[in-house]
Amino acid sequence: MRSRTFAWIQFIPLALAPLAFQGCAPTEADLKLPPPPKATAQIDLDRFSGQEIGNPIGDRRPWVAHIKAADLDQDGRLDAIGCEAKDSEVVWLRQQEDGSFQEIVIAEQAQAPVHAEVYDLDADGDLDVLVSCMNIVFPNNDKIGTLMVLENDGSQNFTQRILLENVERVTDARAADLDKDGDLDLVVGQFGYDQGEVRWMRNLGNWNYESEVVLRLSGTINVTIDDYNGDGWLDFAALVSQQWEEIHLFENDTNGGFKKSRAIWGSTNDDYAISGMSSADLNRDGKPDLVFTNGDGFGPNPVPGPRPWHGVQWLENKGSGFFKYHRIADLGGAYAPVTLDIDHDGDMDVLALSSFNDWSNPKAESLMLYENDGNMNYTSILLAHNPIQLLTIDIGDYDGSGQYSIVSGGMHAYQPYERMSRFMIWRPQK
Repeated sequence: MRSRTFAWIQFIPLALAPLAFQGCAPTEADLKLPPPPKATAQIDLDRFSGQEIGNPIGDRRPWVAHIKAADLDQDGRLDAIGCEAKDSEVVWLRQQEDGSFQEIVIAEQAQAPVHAEVYDLDADGDLDVLVSCMNIVFPNNDKIGTLMVLENDGSQNFTQRILLENVERVTDARAADLDKDGDLDLVVGQFGYDQGEVRWMRNLGNWNYESEVVLRLSGTINVTIDDYNGDGWLDFAALVSQQWEEIHLFENDTNGGFKKSRAIWGSTNDDYAISGMSSADLNRDGKPDLVFTNGDGFGPNPVPGPRPWHGVQWLENKGSGFFKYHRIADLGGAYAPVTLDIDHDGDMDVLALSSFNDWSNPKAESLMLYENDGNMNYTSILLAHNPIQLLTIDIGDYDGSGQYSIVSGGMHAYQPYERMSRFMIWRPQK
C-alpha cells in the first residue's frame, strides 16, 4: 500500500493491497494501460505570455494549492481565487479596470486551504467561497480537516462559517442541488491519511447540513458532479489515490440518496500516482466524461520526478453509468487537467501541467496543450518550460475579447527552489 498526502506532496510506501472493485468491476483487460496514441509534439512558446499577478513573490516559497477563475464581485471583470496552503490564506485576485490584479486576503488562518469553489450558497444574490482545508498538508492521521464557507455580505466582506470540522483532512468540495429541493447541497472529498471519506451533505437551510458518508477510503483528491447516467438526476464521482488508484461513481437513487459506489476505473500499478480530475463533455456527444491525470511525483523513489506511465487520459461516458478508458498523451508529473475549446474550432481541447518533471533539464515541459483534431486525436503542444512546479490552473476570458487566458499557481515545497512563481496570468498572443 502506498500512501500520499493529498496526492500533491508525498507518498509513503506501505504494503500493496489488492484492488477490490464493487458492482460492475473492470476486467483485467480493462485495467491494462495501452500505449498512448501517436501524436505530433509541437513547441509554441509564443502562444501565451505569462505575467505575475498579485503581490510580488519576494523571497517566499509559494505553496499555491489551487486557483479558481471567478467574477467574485460580479462587476463584469473576471477575477481569481487562490489558496495559499503554507500561509493558510484565501486570497482574492481582483481584476482592475486596467487589467492589473489587486490581491486581497479574504480569509486568514484558514487551516491550510487547498481548494476553493465559488457559489451563491445562501441564494442571496452574491457569490460565496466554499473552501476545503487540510489543516496540515503533510501526512497526518488526526481528524483535523475543515470545510468552511466565506459568506459574502454583498459588498465583498466575508464571514467565515464552519460547515464541517474535526474530520479527515478535506481536499475538495462541490455544490449542486442533488435532491431537487431548490437549494445547494455539498459533495465533500476527504483525503485523510490512513482513513478518509467521501460524503454528501444535504442542505437543511440556515447553514445547517445533514451529512451522509458514502465511501470510507483514504486518498480522495477531487470530486465532480454531473448527470453521469443520463436519468435527469445529478450524480457525483470521486478520484481516490493512494493504494486504491480508482475512480468511483455515486449514482443518485432519485429518492433522496445515492446508490452504493462503483469503481468505474482503476489501476493495478501501486505507483500510478493519480493527481487530478475534471468533468466535461469531451467528445460533445451530450454525455459528461471524466478527464484525469496521473503524475504525483513523490513515491518509493527518494527523488520526485516523472515516471514513464504518467500522463493525461479520459473516461468516455458510454451511457448508463459505464465508461471507456482512453489515453491522450504521456506527460511526466501530470496535474490539473482543464478542458475547453481553446481554439474555437468546435471541439474540446485539454490543458495540463507537469508539476514534477526533470527540472535539471531546461527543456522539460511545464505547461501543455493537447489540441483536438475533431476526431479525438490530440496533438501535444508545449506552451512553456518556465516557471516550474506549477500545480494548478484555470481558464477564462479575462479581457472580454472572447479569447481564453490561463491563470496558474505554483507550489514550491521541494527543490529546486528556482524558476518559481506564485500567481500568474497567461494571456493569448495569437
